[in-house]
Amino acid sequence: MPNFPAFVSYVLLTTFTPGPNNIMAMSYASKFGFKKSLPLFFGIITGFVIVFAISNFFSVTLYSIIPTIKPVMTVIGASYILWLAYKILRSKPGHDAHEEKHANNFITGMLLQFVNPKLILYSITTASTFIVPYYTGFFFLVLFTIVLGFLGLMSIFSWAAFGALFQKFFFGHSTLINTVMALLLVYTAYSLF
Repeated sequence: MPNFPAFVSYVLLTTFTPGPNNIMAMSYASKFGFKKSLPLFFGIITGFVIVFAISNFFSVTLYSIIPTIKPVMTVIGASYILWLAYKILRSKPGHDAHEEKHANNFITGMLLQFVNPKLILYSITTASTFIVPYYTGFFFLVLFTIVLGFLGLMSIFSWAAFGALFQKFFFGHSTLINTVMALLLVYTAYSLF
């Protein structure tokens, strides 16, 4: 890998900046607590690893078809992000057992990764720019997938810990906090175009 500093800075900036996964992790941890949101977090990471593994192993093919599917994925992804923004904006403080059961589960977190445009573009860009041109062996592709999955998990845990740590503050200022998080998601959706 000839440009290691570029790779590290790209990965860290992309992984730890606001995006659907990080904002959702913070939102759910602030609403339901860190521990009750763990199944969702592990679902997010599982979906992340699957999408990244697919990107690694099929980077050349994906890279050649991206121009044709990018507009469709952008619209689907932006719609999903706007839906998340709407749900966060409309959420009320306190626990809703029905919402908690359906929102904080492994399958939800995992399946949402397949329409997460930030993750899809991040994984394809990372694989096709920084990994596949220099490392094509199965061992290296798996190693990069595991390392980047671990960084993704650390990012989600960091954002969730922040949400859980300030849970009382968020509860007292839920309208303001939900509005800010929803606006960050709207900006994320807007920035895709």
